Amino acid sequence: MSLTFELTILGTGSATPTLRRNPSAQVLNVREKLYLIDCGEGTQIALRKNKIKFQSIECVFISHLHGDHYLGLQGLLSTFGLLGRQKELHIYSPPGLEKITQLQFELSGSKATYPIHFHELTMDVHENIVENDHLNITAFPLKHRVPTYGFLFKEKKKLRHINGRVTKELSIPHYAFDKLKKGEDFIHPESGELFSYKALTLPADPSFSYAYCSDTAYMQKLKSIIKGVDLLYHESTFLHKDVILARKTKHSTAQQAATLAKEAEVKKLLLGHYSSRYPSLKLLLEEAKSIFDNTILTDDGDVFSLSKSDI
Repeated sequence: MSLTFELTILGTGSATPTLRRNPSAQVLNVREKLYLIDCGEGTQIALRKNKIKFQSIECVFISHLHGDHYLGLQGLLSTFGLLGRQKELHIYSPPGLEKITQLQFELSGSKATYPIHFHELTMDVHENIVENDHLNITAFPLKHRVPTYGFLFKEKKKLRHINGRVTKELSIPHYAFDKLKKGEDFIHPESGELFSYKALTLPADPSFSYAYCSDTAYMQKLKSIIKGVDLLYHESTFLHKDVILARKTKHSTAQQAATLAKEAEVKKLLLGHYSSRYPSLKLLLEEAKSIFDNTILTDDGDVFSLSKSDI
């Protein structure tokens, strides 16, 4: 099985699309399962440009119902139908998105040809919303002008690797491998001899984590939720010289994003959701790196792949 953990940035702009930047959208690929995070205008085109098989998208996570974060969704849902999608789709968002979507289908005289399941986010604390064989996904409330959520994607602990040379030498039966990989010792049924899983296996591959903090004012209390994540994407709409405007609109500055990254001891900070008021984003990066050095100024089309070498 592929151990892919890869984030593709589809849009890094804020409310106003530009020729260079689409509004917010990302795809996280975890072991070839695709998760779409926000879906601003132009997301379909961005998916095609980045050669992402969007029919493989299993879940969609919409942080909030400002247009630059969801107005591309209806077109994507319609395209799924035109392409003959039959696989069900799960959509997680604050309340209201199902009503909007159904009204658009109704007024256009169309309907989804595949099952769409809407899950409304209403919690006021962080809470697990999706769990499968390899991943836990948590939603947590942010501080914006409308109900808004961030998302935390954490891989479950992976299985250890069988040490083929040692197990062969000791004639360990194959039926014991599943338990050994889970970290359980093996007692030979005939001799009664106990074999430590540590002696018969090799360490598991690392498990990775990603936190997405969409539009939000600076929230120090998030540090306990996202502590130690491998990747943190945090909106950085403004330079800190415009912090009064940031507070008024409930957005963050690059300095505030970097401060949270440092306090949460994350491994890498990704900036995005830039205001179009700045002709150059160099100052945003400099501002953030003065506090948290391992900061990247993301651009549309950037891909971040995590592997053993990143640990």
